[in-house]
Amino acid sequence: MNKGTILEREEYIEQAYLFRVLRERMAGESMSLQDVLDHVGQEILATTRLPFAVQFLCAEVKHTGLLSTGFTRLPHYFAPFQAYVVRCTEEEKLRFAAESALLVLQREAEYRSGTPSPSGLFVYQFEVICRNRLGYDGGLASMADDPFYPPDWRAFLETMRQQVGLVDFAEMVYLRSKQYVDERRRQEPEYEPPLPPVFDWKEGKIAGAHRGKDPLFLFAALQRQLNYPEVPRPRPRDDLSSKFEVLQVRLRELEARLKLVEGEQRGHVDLSQLGKPELLSDLPGDET
Repeated sequence: MNKGTILEREEYIEQAYLFRVLRERMAGESMSLQDVLDHVGQEILATTRLPFAVQFLCAEVKHTGLLSTGFTRLPHYFAPFQAYVVRCTEEEKLRFAAESALLVLQREAEYRSGTPSPSGLFVYQFEVICRNRLGYDGGLASMADDPFYPPDWRAFLETMRQQVGLVDFAEMVYLRSKQYVDERRRQEPEYEPPLPPVFDWKEGKIAGAHRGKDPLFLFAALQRQLNYPEVPRPRPRDDLSSKFEVLQVRLRELEARLKLVEGEQRGHVDLSQLGKPELLSDLPGDET
């Protein structure tokens, strides 16, 4: 059951400002989340409800240390997908940086403050899930709970939860578009789709041209042609622990070679010390 509401434009404008300030001050000025929330509440437009939401978020961070609980406990203000994105930053196994999540939320709020469409919001949110590997089931469930989507769209999102990974994404968009219905009716004038189309003609035409291709090409084409919001690209992970492991392996290899040189100087060379298999077996593989 949807408990949220579609907010006024000024609310989304201030939300976008909040997410931008959180990202910039935490990353650029090394401020703590709690400190930023303490100060930013006074900067936000007082005629909106966001200052009260910020106060609540600040209290939740103080008591639980988590930002996601505040989003989850304010379902009438923050959309379920927003809460889901924030929650994913707190799951270590996902390795989804808070900075990336805040930029995702900023761009989504900016899009909502304009003239958003269900198809545009869906494509943006779905690409966020795909690019950052946030989990289809939980992500689509949070999208389906968003009151912005009308009943036909919520039914479509539930269908996607069952079919994602089994049906080509471009094919799914094409088959649920008005473009596909019109093409079928040119062949069968009495054709009636078993499910109502949710995508318009343009989306259907673009999706039809991308069947069998990488879904990322479809996302990019929709952004170019229909001015859909662009999803932030995940930054390559700077894994210091992995680099440290590489340095350790290199150090052990240098030590082995040094022993070989010392043995040669003493007239005793042990070639088994050069290029031991275990020296390379510990080397971490490249991450994609």
